[in-house]
Amino acid sequence: MSRYWSPIVSKLRPYVAGEQPRIPGLIKLNTNENPYGPSPRALEAIGQAADDRLRLYPDPTATELREAIAARFCLEADEVFVGNGSDEVLAHTFQALLKHQLPLLYPDVSYPFYPAYSLLYDVETIEVPVDDRFRIRPSDYDRPCGAILIPNPNAPTGIGLPLADIEALVAAHPDAVVAIDEAYVDFGCESAVPLISKYPNLLVIQTLSKSRSLAGLRVGFALGQRQLIEALVRVKDSFNSYPLDRLAQVAATAAIKDEAWFETCRKKLIVSRDALVRELEALDFEVLPSQANFVFARHESRFGAALQAALRERGVLVRHFAKPRISEFLRISIGTDEECARLVSALNEILSA
Repeated sequence: MSRYWSPIVSKLRPYVAGEQPRIPGLIKLNTNENPYGPSPRALEAIGQAADDRLRLYPDPTATELREAIAARFCLEADEVFVGNGSDEVLAHTFQALLKHQLPLLYPDVSYPFYPAYSLLYDVETIEVPVDDRFRIRPSDYDRPCGAILIPNPNAPTGIGLPLADIEALVAAHPDAVVAIDEAYVDFGCESAVPLISKYPNLLVIQTLSKSRSLAGLRVGFALGQRQLIEALVRVKDSFNSYPLDRLAQVAATAAIKDEAWFETCRKKLIVSRDALVRELEALDFEVLPSQANFVFARHESRFGAALQAALRERGVLVRHFAKPRISEFLRISIGTDEECARLVSALNEILSA
């Protein structure tokens, strides 16, 4: 602590990102990155844009990118907001749309950035417990609130809600913004985007980090009716008019347009995920039903932290959360088939010792 700190700083509980070690040969299954590279069109676009124009500021409105996203989702460009990763989009959402006199509701087992942003922006919140099977129950949100934030599928559990449940939740709260965080939606969930034209209180947030393999460029976006998007733009332009650099914009635009590459990599990962679930269950793991690019699993007799440490000793990184209710689980990102095989081999060695 320091006497120079603003009062809010000492109260913060910052989000702790997954480890990004610089050790060669590691099997890195701890931060939900896509094991397959981005669209070749995205890489080509970066090469073409890396020229003398880098001395100029990028388009502050990211017009071409917003138009590409809008075209893919059958929306208008002014129904699209883009930011520096979905984390920044979420941050602006907390400021612009989720802070009201009544509390914000979100699940108690969920993305750790939600409580971090709640503290940072002084948003009163109520964490709604997931059930004993780690599922979000929409009926638990049937209470007065200022806004609702639901990840679908949830993280770190990977469990998704059907679109009918999402729509019922949005319809039941016409006076509150319902934000659906769809960072992992492309791996098995139904997106709420088709509901946007029907519900002015619905905001859908997605990212290009996962299914588009662009985590290194930090591109996220929100979709909603114009009045919601305008609120985000007003906050963004009061904070940083240029959140996306020129290379990120052109690469993201190319990636959005390359539907064939997206579908190929997405389907390949889902097949690998389902195969890994079977392998883990054969090793006496309980694996929660995942619709994401990771699985959440606990062993029937081994502690989660001990398993994580033993895997790290063998060059395999997975994520462990030392938090109530989930401390015995490991979150395991889906890698290539070879990486998953290395993981299973290491687990066999650990469990047979």
